[in-house]
Amino acid sequence: MRIEEVRVCGTVQGVGFRPTVYRLAKVFGLKGDVYNDGEGVLIRVSGSEEEITDFINQLYQECPPLARITDVIRSPYLGEFNFDDFVISRSVNSVVKTEVSPDAATCSQCQKDIFDPFSRYFRYPFTNCTHCGPRLSIIRAIPYDRNNTSMVNFSMCGECEREYEDVANRRFHAQPVACFTCGPRAWLERADGKPMISDMFSMLDDVDAVCTLLQKGEIVAIKGLGGIHLACDATLENAVIKLRNRKRRDHKPLALMARDINIISEYCDINDLEKELLTSSAAPIVLLNIKNHHKLPSSIAPGQNTLGFMLPYTPLHHLILRRMNRPIVLTSGNISDEPQCINNEEAKDKLSKIADYFLLHNRDIVNRVDDSVVRVIDNQIQTLRRARGYAPAPIKLPPGFEKIPPILAMGSELKNTFCLLREGEAILSQHLGDLENVAAFNGYQETLNLYLNLFAHKPEIIAIDKHPEYLSSKLGKELAIVNNIKLDEIQHHHAHIAACMAENQIPLDSKAILGIAYDGLGYGEDGTLWGGEFLLADYQNFQRLATFKPLPMIGGKQAIYQPWRNTYSQLINSFAWEEIKQKYSDLAIIKTLENKNPQLLNQIIAKGINSPLTSSVGRLFDAVAAAIGICPEKCSYEGQAAIEMEAIADINILNNDKETLNYPFNLEKLDNIYYIGTSPTWIEILNDIKQHISSSEIAAKFHKSLAITITQIVKKLRQEHQFNQVALTGGVFQNRILLQQVKTQLEKLEIKVLTHSILPANDGGLSLGQSVIAAAKYLKK
Repeated sequence: MRIEEVRVCGTVQGVGFRPTVYRLAKVFGLKGDVYNDGEGVLIRVSGSEEEITDFINQLYQECPPLARITDVIRSPYLGEFNFDDFVISRSVNSVVKTEVSPDAATCSQCQKDIFDPFSRYFRYPFTNCTHCGPRLSIIRAIPYDRNNTSMVNFSMCGECEREYEDVANRRFHAQPVACFTCGPRAWLERADGKPMISDMFSMLDDVDAVCTLLQKGEIVAIKGLGGIHLACDATLENAVIKLRNRKRRDHKPLALMARDINIISEYCDINDLEKELLTSSAAPIVLLNIKNHHKLPSSIAPGQNTLGFMLPYTPLHHLILRRMNRPIVLTSGNISDEPQCINNEEAKDKLSKIADYFLLHNRDIVNRVDDSVVRVIDNQIQTLRRARGYAPAPIKLPPGFEKIPPILAMGSELKNTFCLLREGEAILSQHLGDLENVAAFNGYQETLNLYLNLFAHKPEIIAIDKHPEYLSSKLGKELAIVNNIKLDEIQHHHAHIAACMAENQIPLDSKAILGIAYDGLGYGEDGTLWGGEFLLADYQNFQRLATFKPLPMIGGKQAIYQPWRNTYSQLINSFAWEEIKQKYSDLAIIKTLENKNPQLLNQIIAKGINSPLTSSVGRLFDAVAAAIGICPEKCSYEGQAAIEMEAIADINILNNDKETLNYPFNLEKLDNIYYIGTSPTWIEILNDIKQHISSSEIAAKFHKSLAITITQIVKKLRQEHQFNQVALTGGVFQNRILLQQVKTQLEKLEIKVLTHSILPANDGGLSLGQSVIAAAKYLKK
């Protein structure tokens, strides 16, 4: 008979793991106990070696749906052992090394409970079990026990306590377990403060009344799992426009929720993988192709050929949509550019002029968690925003990163996440938004402090972006100085490439690969703003091999939201303005630019007044889009023009192999770097516009031509540097057409192409790249 201590690491707390251990230990006739501690789950067990081995093997086989075993360590137990049965013991506080489970969508069994009139959970909007429900959104500390969550305010009634203590019940030690008698409650309020009685709607309760209000065209603020949303009936154009106007969200697509897959399929095509994503425990927003007979108002996603749909992921949402046979808009409850509201008073203060009604509840949201956004390209998942359902599940690092010190990477300015690196794994925060907004930056700091405390993370290295004005970089410098921690400044595009390498499990000691990093902008080594880079890179170093010719970004940040500025910069680089006027004065874009005072613009460029040089491909896309009439004057969100141009591109042109359908670029070498020029491209584009070639054809030709140019440059660089792998990264590679075109052409050359899947290609994945570069430099020393 052996007595062993079995340490189980991974996502093993709050997910029904201990009951599984208990049940299997009973099956195998073992004695001992199991309990949670800061490192995960510890099992003390006595039995024959064969019985214990079979027991552990079965644990892997019957791991609960939300659990994830990363390691099982067996060792002899040398302490006192006084067990004549197998039991579950109380949690023990110790050094934190365990994982926090992401929030999980309502499981099928809990869905049955809330719609079963004979269940005590019938219509209870906070029903959950160990297979589903809130996790990250309510946790304050580890171990994941009720007193470390916002459920500490709700004492269990006798029936809930019996289920909580019953090891055979799926609610055994489900920390948020509650019912109508003892748990959180939801209620409806009018935004104008007048009395609200649900009986006036002849509805079952306040939650059910929300459905009627939506059907009547009202806007309702709904407090959900990780934040407050604004909802309206997606089929009522007046309601959608009213919501847009009140929220000051002019064009950015609105997320949708529908009761079931059948309703979504009325509006969008859904393949098997997309269906799997929609119905998964993560329940993200999935971008789906719109059917030709699209019936929803165009104001939901202006200029788009996709819609972002999700299914109900809490009992509250299931109950609201029970009678709703059409989709609803469910967008973040915030004023444009601010973070989503998470508490009742804040919501009533900030959203009372947007919402007509509030559906609130009294369970505190500890951590703001936005909805995740994903899509499927060529049967591969592409994550656009990693948050609810995915964060903070750890990401395993490639071979070679096992023995690293704790590292903190601060991320970027836009679409921020931060990253904690420890013992061969990375923990990325949920999406935290754009830090240039004061409220978002405050939320960033609060979430950072929570994670550092939650995971007892004491970094020995802090990694930041090299941009001197990023708030995340400034905060990282302050933390490094105050705490006497080593600081590493990481180049933006090197971090993009390293993130793609790490996600694709490229080992630390691998030879350099070619990274193609295209985005809006990042601070370059030469003080200019990069954004169209070909870098030969490993985890420690990089060499710039090729880039787009840097051009002035007229007006600095204004050029991001006024695409005509980029068009003018591109044209004036290629021609004298008088020449352009002489040849193309009848074109709409030239008339627009003529009204912008070209003489003044030329002086601004010549004197370098707020016109930093940039090689950004993101700005090139904006320039082409404006030239063909897409958002030339103003964008309401970054990348709008480029995204709308992608949506209109002619598929037939993309699939046509004729060289005459391509726009040429030029290439010249200076100081061992190839510079890509766009002058010949613009001659052809302007000629096409003059000949009344359709915008959809020009858009397709531009995408295709850029992909061909990238492929030609890769061929040339491979002859000189003998790499066999290429990473495609940066926000521009969230463009489906460009990604598919480049990937297909490079694979024809028998080059292995690395792309993003579990992390966003945009700055949302940057912190992982920063952290692995800092780790690699440490390990090299």
